[in-house]
Amino acid sequence: MRALALDIGEVRVGVAVSDPAGRVASPVCVLPAAEVLAGARTFRRVLEDWEPEVLVCGRPMTLAGEEGPQAERVMAQARQIASACGLPLEFADERLSSSEAKRILREQGLSERSMRGKVDMVAASLFLQSWLDSKLDATD
Repeated sequence: MRALALDIGEVRVGVAVSDPAGRVASPVCVLPAAEVLAGARTFRRVLEDWEPEVLVCGRPMTLAGEEGPQAERVMAQARQIASACGLPLEFADERLSSSEAKRILREQGLSERSMRGKVDMVAASLFLQSWLDSKLDATD
């Protein structure tokens, strides 16, 4: 089952996708949030290219495990996107995914400036991988 993950921010949305078997997550791209929310051609093309069966969106959580201040906005936007796409929606804990993404990109030698557009899609791939792993663990 191919999953498409969205790391929804106020300005950008990071996009990641799983392989068809639902085992490995990979970063895809970063799109302007306004285009994703409007169902613009760029986002529709991602949907057409990858043909996901489920949408997985990051749920902003505090370190204490409670919904963060952005959670309500992000979850409402995720429901709107899933409804427009006709896809089932799941949420994944996105705690620390952006800081881990920055660490990974820094290790690859990227500067803060050059990683700016990449952090969101790497973060999406990280929480998608955790979500995929939890699904695989549940079936073992």
